[in-house]
Formats: sequence, C-alpha cells, structure tokens
Amino acid sequence: MGEGHRPNGEIPRPRDMPPPREAEGAAGPAMARIFDWPYRAILAGVLALGLSPMQLTALGLLTNVVIGVLLLRGEALIAGLLLVPAGLFDILDGAVARMRGTASRLGAFTDAVLDRVSDVILFGCAFWMLQTEGEHLEAGLALATLVISLGVSHVRAEAEAAGVPLSEGLFQRLERYIAMVLALVVPGMMLPMLVLLATLGGITLLQRGWNALTRVGIEGG
Repeated sequence: MGEGHRPNGEIPRPRDMPPPREAEGAAGPAMARIFDWPYRAILAGVLALGLSPMQLTALGLLTNVVIGVLLLRGEALIAGLLLVPAGLFDILDGAVARMRGTASRLGAFTDAVLDRVSDVILFGCAFWMLQTEGEHLEAGLALATLVISLGVSHVRAEAEAAGVPLSEGLFQRLERYIAMVLALVVPGMMLPMLVLLATLGGITLLQRGWNALTRVGIEGG
C-alpha cells in the first residue's frame, strides 16, 4: 500500500507528507527550504481530493494552454500569475504518483513530453506577444530561450538513451518558471529576465553537452 492511501478515509496530514525534492538547478535547494510547509499542505490537499497523477498532468497542460491564449491576447500579468499553479501541477503529479506507488515509465514519458509541449506554448506565445508589440529584442530572446530549453532536454534524453543519467545543470525548468513569472508580473523585468534565461540557459546547454560527451565517451570506451 502506498503512502498516499489512508485507512478508513483518514485525511492526509501535512506533517506526514514528504518534503519537496530538491531540483538540480541553482534555485532548487533554496526553493525546497522556503516552500517546504506550503508544499506539504498542498500535497496533502491533493491527496485528500483524490486527484490522480494523470489528472494533475492534464490540469498542468490545460493551464499552460490558457497561459498561451492570454499571452496571445497581450494579458501578461494574468498569464504570469497562472504560471504558479501550472508549476505546482508539474511538481505534484510526480509526487502523487510516488506516494501512491503508481509511478511508471509511461507516466514519466508522458510527463516529459508534455513538459516540452508546455515550454513551446509558453515561449512560443511569449515570442508572438512581444513581436506583435514591437519588442523585437525581447521576442528574439524568447525564441532563443525556447530553442535552448528544448536543446537542454534533448541532450538529456539522448544521454539517457545511451545509458548515461544526466540531470545536473545550472538553469533548468524551475528556474525558467521563476524567471518567467517575474518577467510577466513585474513591470520592466521582461528584458532582464529573458537575457538571464538565454544566457544561463545557454551555459546549461553547454554544461550538459560537455557532461554528456565525456560520460558517453567513458561508458562507450
């Protein structure tokens, strides 16, 4: 029986929930400490509601679609605020699957594919919004960030296909979400955040590419 199943309909308690997993990126350790208790409370609530990992994944995708529509309409503030629940759904689906003992390769594959779809929606629609508004530099950086984020994920996928686990990196999905929330919600932060995303994302891509080449070479040698 997984931890997420409670006898006699007992309501899960936040103190019984596991702490959030630390992401590999730069912001991971700090975010895990700061949001430890809110994360446990939200996870307990999700378990009490009986939501499945696939339902949470679908909610995350749907939220990102709504974000994309809002960006196309130029409503950046609401889109930025909705990135918070979208990110939570992205974290909670895996946590619920682990607690209920239903984690599977199919679930991990589906989650990874939909993460890439969400990235395309977010940065593709941000590019369209910025280009329409005449912010050509920002639009170019949004497009560059999209290409870089897909490259980071692709390098990891190819390395793991070769039997080499690869998860480290300075700037990953969590950091992209935080930066885009600030870019969309805080006035004047779009250009600085996109510069940060493109620069540190590029460094992460180079970092992963180098690690993949060296590790695959060692494993294959």
